[in-house]
Amino acid sequence: MASIALFHSVLGLREVEMEAAARLRDAGHEVLLPDLFDGTKTDDLDEGFAIKAKIGWKTIRERAWTALADSPDRLVLMGISMGAGVVAEMWKLRPDVQGVLLLHGLASLPAGVCAGTPVQLHIGLNDPIFTDTELHAWKAKTVEAKLSADVFTYQNSGHYFTDITSADYSEEATARLWCRALSFLRAISR
Repeated sequence: MASIALFHSVLGLREVEMEAAARLRDAGHEVLLPDLFDGTKTDDLDEGFAIKAKIGWKTIRERAWTALADSPDRLVLMGISMGAGVVAEMWKLRPDVQGVLLLHGLASLPAGVCAGTPVQLHIGLNDPIFTDTELHAWKAKTVEAKLSADVFTYQNSGHYFTDITSADYSEEATARLWCRALSFLRAISR
């Protein structure tokens, strides 16, 4: 099965990420779940952005890189919301990853990524953070980079629809997302 580095959202390492890691482990995967905010967490988006600003992107990036120091060469990078941005930073340094799994966030595509890299994106159609224009531009960049990318959008779903504590939560969309994500991980682990 896959070795996965899972990066949390701007809200910090919370129960929703720990449950995601447990779900992945139950499916037979190894999961690295670094706490990029060093124990600080919140349920408020504005507070989350304030925490991120206080810590600083450079420190967040360094913590992520340090967490990957002993990880295997064949690694799946997975990010939830802000964690997708962390994935982009780590992908620059590890362009030969086994795969990329993005939930609720777009990752910029670094130069030099390996053609054919499997990528899967899950995003709500009503996500107020990412516009249709941004999503279409991201899709075009994956084609240009010759990535093997699948994009799944979820109707009637806001930004963080897998978080049961969020107003955006959708049980149906969450179930479909996890079915697709676990299928993706099985396929790239063969």
